[in-house]
Amino acid sequence: MNTDKIYAEALANEYAPKDTSKVLALKKLDRKAKRPANVFAYTFGIITSLIAGTGMCLSMDVIGGGTAGFMVLGIMIGILGLAGMGINYFIYKKLLEKGKQQYAFEIIELAKQISDNE
Repeated sequence: MNTDKIYAEALANEYAPKDTSKVLALKKLDRKAKRPANVFAYTFGIITSLIAGTGMCLSMDVIGGGTAGFMVLGIMIGILGLAGMGINYFIYKKLLEKGKQQYAFEIIELAKQISDNE
């Protein structure tokens, strides 16, 4: 096996002009369908974990006055944050399903075109 030839071909492919192929368009549509669900899931997850962390800090007297009122408030805030983290996956699944339904026709048509050409 000629490794120099393989390296030269790989390097030439890297510098060759790229065509916008149907496969790239299909990948782009797939990412476009999934992006809103991913952005929401990450954002909502981060926010709810920060809320849960704030509640834990209040209940363990890291922040706040250290009174029983702050401890109860911290427990309630922590439970709210944990509940948000618990429902995050289910909201993500619904948003992902909605995004896939929105782009399903275009993706299926493009996939059929690709499979018919090959």
